[in-house]
Order: sequence, then C-alpha cells, then structure tokens
Amino acid sequence: MRCDILTLFPAPVEAYLAVGVLGKAIAAGVLDVRVHDLRRWAMNRYGQVDDEVYGGGPGMAIMAPVAVRAVEEVLAGEPARVILPDPRGRVFTQELARELAGEQRLVFLCGRYEGFDARVGEILKADEISIGDYVVSGGELPALVILDAVARQVRGVVGDPDSVVQDSFTQGLLDFPVYTRPREFRGLAVPEVLLSGDHQKVAEHRRDASLRLTLARRPDLLLRHFFQLPSEVRKKVRELARELGISGLPEERS
Repeated sequence: MRCDILTLFPAPVEAYLAVGVLGKAIAAGVLDVRVHDLRRWAMNRYGQVDDEVYGGGPGMAIMAPVAVRAVEEVLAGEPARVILPDPRGRVFTQELARELAGEQRLVFLCGRYEGFDARVGEILKADEISIGDYVVSGGELPALVILDAVARQVRGVVGDPDSVVQDSFTQGLLDFPVYTRPREFRGLAVPEVLLSGDHQKVAEHRRDASLRLTLARRPDLLLRHFFQLPSEVRKKVRELARELGISGLPEERS
C-alpha cells in the first residue's frame, strides 16, 4: 500500500512513522509512506499557504490553490483515495479501517488553523473522516490514527495476524483483559483458569470476559452487532446482561 501525507509539520509525522509497527512495516517495504511539506506549494516566496476567511471571524484557512495543486502533483495522474481528517466528517470505525485497507493508495491532507477552503474537499472529492467528537489542533494526529488502524489490516504489517483478529471492535466486542507476571500483585491475582493449561476453558473465559466488558462499557456495540454473534454467544450475553442488570437486548428473531 502506498500512502502520502501532506502537512505543514512533517517532522513530527516522520518521527512517528519511524517507530513501532508502522516503522517496521515501512522498513520492510510492506508499506510505502511518504511525507510532503505543504509549503512546497506556497503561494509566494514568503511561504504563504493561508489567508483570512471571507465573511470575517477569527483564524485563517489554507488556500485552495495550495492544497489542490499539492495533491494533484503528488498523485501525478494516478488514482487514490483522498482523506481529509475533519471533525465534521463521518466517524472512523474498525469497519472503515478494513475498507480503507483495500485501497491501493491513500492520500492524507492535514489541515491547520481553521482548516481548508471548502472548495478543496469538493474539487478533490475527499473523504472527510472524524476520529471523534472533539477538536485537535491539526490533521496530523487524526491522519496517523487512521493510518495506524488501517495499516494493521494490511497483510504483513502485524507480525501475528491473530492479534489483529482479536483487537477490540474487530468482532463487535471489546478485547478481553490480558495478564502477565507476577501471578499476584498488590492483592490482585491472575484468574486461575488462565493458568490451567486447558485451552477450551481459557477460550471460554476470554470470550465471557470480552462480553462482560462490552456489556458494561459499550453495550451499543453489542446492540449493533448482536445478530452477527453465534446463537450460543447471544445466549451467554443474555445471561450476563441479567447478572449485570442490563436490559434492552433485542428479542430473538423467529
């Protein structure tokens, strides 16, 4: 997969891409990620990329000619999905991460100040994506969040594919809690079943722990994916819901 990130602050983006799972995938050639400084396409020799907004008000907006020229020159006529991180966009999910992982090329256009001239998204047919109902200072962090989640879905990026399958949200559930040494710490012990060596019991314990955690913290996920769960798992969900005093689960379909 080829990814391009256009930003006014390339240094912190490049620093993040040099470490961890993404850094290893890039070094191994599984991912081809290139960072571009938007000021290369500045309007004048002073490096101007933004201007005051029409109609008045605080802040500056990045000018359309800067952003559009930058993306078009980086693409050089090749097709790609252009992503514009924006709190007004559709909310990013694990399902969307899997969808984007099927693209051959992604281009992330990172805004600053009051964002981009509205015509940028229209001309580039950009996919506006939000990572949540809050605002950060620029598009760099959201772009990296999206890229990291998408990259995990690309074959060869994560060393153990099973760890991706078990990630939170992948199956509509939060991931189960994990433990390591020591067996007891400050009065809290590792559940005995995890030390039993019985793989079936361990699997059942982890499934139930995942269901219990999802019911307690994100019941909306279970409601959204309820009928995608096997019937025996739905039965267990109902048992746990009664135990936790949670109501509102849908009735079984006839």
